[in-house]
Amino acid sequence: MRHERIAAAEPAETRPEDLATGADLVAAQLAAAGATHAFGIPGGEVLALVDALERAGIRFGLARHENAAGFMAEGLWHATGALPVLVATLGPGVANAVNVVANAQQDRVPLVFVTGCVDQALAESYTHQVFDHQAVLRPLVKASFQAAPGTEDLVAAKAVALARSGRPGPVHIDLPISVAEARTPRRASPAIATAAPSVPADIGPARALIAGAERPLVIAGLDLVDRDGGAALDRFLAATGAPLLTTYKAKGLLPETDPRVIGAVGLSPRADAIVRPLIEAADLIVLAGYDPIEMRQGWRNPWPADKPVIDIVAEPVQHGMHHSRLLLEGDVGTILTRLSDGPAAKAAWPDREPAAIRQAFRSAFAAPASWGPHAVFETLRRVAPAGTVATADSGAHRILLSQMWDCDGPRRLLQSSGLCTMGCALPLATGAALGSGRPVLCFVGDAGLEMVLGELATLRDLGLPVIVVALVDRALGLIALKQHQLGLARAGVDIGETDFAAVARAMGGHGATIDDRATLAREAEAAFGRDGFTLLACRIDASRYEGAF
Repeated sequence: MRHERIAAAEPAETRPEDLATGADLVAAQLAAAGATHAFGIPGGEVLALVDALERAGIRFGLARHENAAGFMAEGLWHATGALPVLVATLGPGVANAVNVVANAQQDRVPLVFVTGCVDQALAESYTHQVFDHQAVLRPLVKASFQAAPGTEDLVAAKAVALARSGRPGPVHIDLPISVAEARTPRRASPAIATAAPSVPADIGPARALIAGAERPLVIAGLDLVDRDGGAALDRFLAATGAPLLTTYKAKGLLPETDPRVIGAVGLSPRADAIVRPLIEAADLIVLAGYDPIEMRQGWRNPWPADKPVIDIVAEPVQHGMHHSRLLLEGDVGTILTRLSDGPAAKAAWPDREPAAIRQAFRSAFAAPASWGPHAVFETLRRVAPAGTVATADSGAHRILLSQMWDCDGPRRLLQSSGLCTMGCALPLATGAALGSGRPVLCFVGDAGLEMVLGELATLRDLGLPVIVVALVDRALGLIALKQHQLGLARAGVDIGETDFAAVARAMGGHGATIDDRATLAREAEAAFGRDGFTLLACRIDASRYEGAF
């Protein structure tokens, strides 16, 4: 019998359009997760990634420093909800970004940090600029991955899910050069299961405590901001008659002109002393997404252990800062809504203590007639249109500003409140303006501005309407105050005066030096109508901060 030989079928030729680089697979996942921009400084090790991001529709924003790039990503996230993405090349690029990654951890930002690295085989003998990125970053991130061939999109999908789950935070992806550049057949995107917002099964005990309270008090924090919980908070206050204190990050969850809003606490000793009687008089405290990472030492054990406290959190943290009788974990806004549907509360605060405390709070931070930081903040609050977003750098000005500045919505005063890092305000404002297309106010001290002067060039190149308000007091004002309070000699806190108005003009913006209210109001009104950036250098006396907060 004759057997015919049957030829094996030739494999179909893979067309170029059916291939993708590893960087393409990462970029596609980030785009699918809502990333619109990535920020950083490119190096040879991330060029394939930058190219892939652009082709995936993710615009790459060039900053002047990786630390600033990370804050730009955060500012954009606050403005639009877009996934914040930071890109850095190996070695010094990664090292420069460590501060902003730590900030994302402490300020609960879902930052996806993608770094370039050399292949492991090369790293065994090639040591130039090489160190273990993952070892450096692991204490600061929710997870650190190194992408391998065939895992690029899976790693990116896992990173996004982890960054957003529970309490948000940063996740790191190390992307070796060969993995980023290698071409592989395109494939279906991996599906990563994410937990649905949860509510405890039994909220009966919490409802009972609320129903029995005559003096309930709510303290709201950034867990509620991350869940867009303003409407749920409003409903809960209406149902219970409770007044509201907020952390600095939670300012604006309800408009601060609302008479139920007492003010923000946690950093100003003066503010904390004013609200202390309210905390002592409360017969129930409801912590609505309150995260004590924002708070100072005075908020360690701020109420006795037997005080009835309901702690509603997105994710428990073993902080040891305070006691609570009930801990409810899950979606904070949903839990508040469920609790609002319980039995009607008693008539709350029959002696109207919250109204008196609110009045005392506002009087304590009213602006005097004389020129100084109070006058700067009061004038700009009056000139700024409704809905204006402001950013605040760390320093004495931030504490006073956070007490004086009324927010008419959430995420309208952006700052580094967990880590309190200097140099954050200008890049935060850059990202926020890029996302909103509207003028953004940036409040910064002269020392903080000198840390990030290069980012004025970023504003110029992007054509963004950021109004930089520099409080020029020629010192590290807050540290100088602490030296004085401790009876220490003044050292290491004084700086010379930079002509910031001239610097702004040299870098493509408008600059003005301000010494009085009228000039500030006139220059600010013009700045809000200007397309590019403006720098208003407000010269003040640092002694005006003494006793102010």
